[in-house]
Amino acid sequence: MDTKSLKTAISKTLAAHRTEIAELSRKIYNTPEVGFKEIKASAWLADYLEANGFRVERKFSKMPTAFRAVYGKGKPVIAFLAEYDALPEMGHACGHNLIAGSAIGAGIATKAVVDGTGGTVQVIGTPAEELLGGKVYLAERGAFAGLDAVMMVHPNAYNTATVKFLACQGVKVEFAGLAAHAAARPEVGINALDAVIQSFNAINAMRQHIRSSARIHGIITDGGKAANIVPDHAAANIVVRAEDDEYLDELKSRVMGCFMAAALATGAKVETHWDRVRYAPMRNNMTLARLFKRNLESLGRKVPLHNPAVTFGSSDMGNVSQLVPAIHPAIAIAPEGVALHSEQFKFAAGAQAGICGMMDAAQAMALTAADVLADDNLLKKVRADFERSRKKSPVEEEET
Repeated sequence: MDTKSLKTAISKTLAAHRTEIAELSRKIYNTPEVGFKEIKASAWLADYLEANGFRVERKFSKMPTAFRAVYGKGKPVIAFLAEYDALPEMGHACGHNLIAGSAIGAGIATKAVVDGTGGTVQVIGTPAEELLGGKVYLAERGAFAGLDAVMMVHPNAYNTATVKFLACQGVKVEFAGLAAHAAARPEVGINALDAVIQSFNAINAMRQHIRSSARIHGIITDGGKAANIVPDHAAANIVVRAEDDEYLDELKSRVMGCFMAAALATGAKVETHWDRVRYAPMRNNMTLARLFKRNLESLGRKVPLHNPAVTFGSSDMGNVSQLVPAIHPAIAIAPEGVALHSEQFKFAAGAQAGICGMMDAAQAMALTAADVLADDNLLKKVRADFERSRKKSPVEEEET
């Protein structure tokens, strides 16, 4: 089959499955499950793929809510990643129900042509993206070994073929002080809350002297028991982000300095617990990104290769992109200015605009897969681009 015939088959297949995929996405939207607890969502997705001819491995890589669905044989192996975890209390205000639907749609559409081209298509269900790093664990267990290209598309308020993800790690800090009556005997107390506040003040002062792309933010999780008791325990969660791993390590050291200085100033004892999971920066495969841009534009959308409106964030897709050629484009489902993790975006993720964006994303990914499946030279370019990008910093990569 020539590429035009492949793409016609993809479009027809997606059109035939549109209603079912939309219903599946809405079912996930209406039944939000947080990370590592997406029992229903993962089962619904796996069931649907199995019913459509995929070989499905449930509890993939020993993760109860992960799965891998496979069709075809041999090289190249192209995978679409599904996310389906919801935000605590906010539901699908990040649109992961649409990411799930677009991955399923792309997988089924690519399956329709892979018999003619050769190669393998996979849909991998990746739980717990929201700060819990499901893909980090999957990567450590070899879940992405042997893949030639990986794609997923995130809904947003803009279209773009590439994104910038920051390296990211969180820390829980606890201060232990000494309780005392805050009016009768404050002089014998050691105020743990003061230590947390001093930490935040020191971090706030430091922000003026860090790179503009870096981010440090957090919340106080324990500020004491009562206003008339000197707090003997206080705690906070802090997240540190940077464009590269080296600068992240530097910022972590400086944040630790803020904690130690606060402990010294107040007399409190400090304990820190850095998260087991660390998100890596995104390595965009520019060959795949340009193919995706062209294919999404063929559906009537204007898609910049780099969108200056893109805001910084972090994702465990960054960890995948360090191992295999990958892209993580964004597709607009809401008006410009609507932020992820907001009630407005949550509404869009369950509305018709969300479904339209999801199906466009599925089609553009499948069309990109068809390009690679049909042309060995493109696959070589994808791999060469990946090898080049491993020698560049994220900033150099974006400028290429």
